[in-house]
Amino acid sequence: MKEILRAVPQPHASVSVADLRVDLNGAGIPIVDEVSFELAAGEILGLVGESGSGKTTVGMALLGHSRSGLRITGGSVCIGDKDVLRLSERELRAVRGKSITYVPQDPGTALNPALRIGTQLRESLKGQPATEADVLQLLSDVKLPTVPAFLAAFPHQVSGGQQQRVAIAMAFASRPAAVVLDEPTTGLDVTTQSHVLDTIRRLCAKHGVAAVYVTHDLAVVATLANRVAVMYSGRIVEIGPTSVVLTEPTHPYTRALIRAVPDLDGPILLQGIPGQAPAPTSRPKGCAFLPRCPMSIPACMAAPPSLARVAPYHDVRCIRSDVRVQAAVTAGRESASVERIGPPLLEIKALRAFHGSAEILKGIDLALAHGCSMALVGESGSGKTTLARCISGLHKKIDGLMYYDGQILAAGSRNRAVESRRQIQYIFQNPYASLNPRRSIGEAIAAPLREFESVSNEELRRRVGEVLDQVALSRRAAQQYPHHLSGGQRQRAAIARALIVNPTLLVCDEVTSALDVSIQAVIVELLDRLQQERGISMLFVTHNLPLIRSVAQQVAVMQSGRIVELGAVKDVLSRPKAAETTRLIQDAPHFRQA
Repeated sequence: MKEILRAVPQPHASVSVADLRVDLNGAGIPIVDEVSFELAAGEILGLVGESGSGKTTVGMALLGHSRSGLRITGGSVCIGDKDVLRLSERELRAVRGKSITYVPQDPGTALNPALRIGTQLRESLKGQPATEADVLQLLSDVKLPTVPAFLAAFPHQVSGGQQQRVAIAMAFASRPAAVVLDEPTTGLDVTTQSHVLDTIRRLCAKHGVAAVYVTHDLAVVATLANRVAVMYSGRIVEIGPTSVVLTEPTHPYTRALIRAVPDLDGPILLQGIPGQAPAPTSRPKGCAFLPRCPMSIPACMAAPPSLARVAPYHDVRCIRSDVRVQAAVTAGRESASVERIGPPLLEIKALRAFHGSAEILKGIDLALAHGCSMALVGESGSGKTTLARCISGLHKKIDGLMYYDGQILAAGSRNRAVESRRQIQYIFQNPYASLNPRRSIGEAIAAPLREFESVSNEELRRRVGEVLDQVALSRRAAQQYPHHLSGGQRQRAAIARALIVNPTLLVCDEVTSALDVSIQAVIVELLDRLQQERGISMLFVTHNLPLIRSVAQQVAVMQSGRIVELGAVKDVLSRPKAAETTRLIQDAPHFRQA
């Protein structure tokens, strides 16, 4: 773990949170409780935990905000000398965007699509004397082009990484005391992510901004944050210097999270955490982690443990914190190239694809063996998703040949036989867009089954329940709607929808980017089991280079619409030949050797 400066709070805190509590509105049931921490100017706190642990709820509460159905009922949130929880709505509006700012996960929804980038940057400087030089300086701060053409562009005319850096520039424009960053690098390729993280680190240090970085990516926290707070079931269960918490974790939940983190430098057997976190309405009387904890004893059932000091600046919420156990990481099986026996399941020859007159894919050749998993990696815009959509029939403006199980695979799903459409299932990156908000989760999962098979209602319910179990999602989710679930839970529902018709090829487009590391490990275990037991094949589009050691035997590295390197995962990651592959590996965060 590399040395991190300011690993402990300084005497004068820019942000002070004490006993924060957020309840279900009108029910008195805590969603978040007993959350306390302090941040000094320039310090970055990583807030980590599984989906539903309360990370984003805490982040929003720092701005005096709670989502619909929740209410902040206790504690204090001081930004400088102002407690935002004691301010009127008018006073809050003056504080937000000035003393404390927010960077959302999806800049595409945060930036106004109807306003030019320059206009939005100028708005962020309101209340300050701003010149054109000031606006260009904002672009320079986040390493964006300082040219009039960029200021004149609309958000959709720049890349996702550039959109995110515009959002960061707007957040730092007012030189706030604090900023909340909610998963700002989720879905970004490793190179863009590296640039964004460097931007955040540099601006926090340069302007003395305290930052709360909400994420499920422990590798990012290891390279960015001074301190880390681990949340479980609405409470902080461990908080301390990053270099201590991630190398010498004390709480059994923290150790379990670390066992689920993939490693770029060697094969790791990813281990998901058995069971699920309890819902706020059904948390046990004692320790909330008790049903999933391998170290539990009868005393853990008595009452929720308090946060206790175990070392300087290191606090843990566990009555067995004195029991020292190493966060053992088990070596996984090394990926190996698959020897093809007979014809490949999928074969692509000289494939070209177009968006309008622009050529996106420029002569792709690859073959995927039966039962093999191939990862597609590369920067945003390299053509990965376009290739995946061509294979699944979602993009039909192509030239070249595709074969599936020896038969020509037509361009466009409407031109394919029903059985071919069943066998090739696509899992989308964005579960927000892929699930119908007016259908229950059970109805959404059952839809493909109704399309391809004739089954009774009883059989339908049984198979929906079984596939929910497979993706570690509660069967109660079948009656809920997409907006009731967290982002990670929605993604698991989307995976379940693809699995329910027993496909032979899964086209997975960044399917784990919205998942916390524990659920990611569960999904990886599931996909590996499907491959081993049913011979299912996968095309796995991802930005997460460490993950491909655990999900794929082969990897294709793409750049500018071409495959620049193709081979066994262990060979490509250990001995890369293409300059693009080397650069991607250098930019990827290294968790265990950070």
